[in-house]
Amino acid sequence: MELRYLYVGAEDTAAELRAWLAAVGGDAPRWRFQAFGADVAAVDPGVGPAVLVADHRPSGSILPIYAVDDLDAAQAAMEAGGWRVEGPSAGTPEGPTVLLRSPSGIEVALLRVDRPTAMEGAYADPGNDRRVMPD
Repeated sequence: MELRYLYVGAEDTAAELRAWLAAVGGDAPRWRFQAFGADVAAVDPGVGPAVLVADHRPSGSILPIYAVDDLDAAQAAMEAGGWRVEGPSAGTPEGPTVLLRSPSGIEVALLRVDRPTAMEGAYADPGNDRRVMPD
């Protein structure tokens, strides 16, 4: 498992994005999309996982997302260790995910990365009307 993202809940994606970019010395997100009633942006901190700022997550929440090679095997190993699956598996542009909760209530997500550059490719597409470009 490799920590790929920290999924951060924000009340206001634009304001939170500005704060994260200022903190890491960036001037633009890696990508940002508004789709399906959500506003989500990726910030590259330079080291470690990317930070995903999202207004559809509870404000102030942080969900670690781990990339795994074998989603079924990783899920089974975690379930054997006492974790339980929360809801159905979900699809993302990069690949399928599953959300798990530890016995004490900590949530993590597992992601099988089938398309590692899907978001960057969609953001680079000038015909994608869901991308939000910096001013």
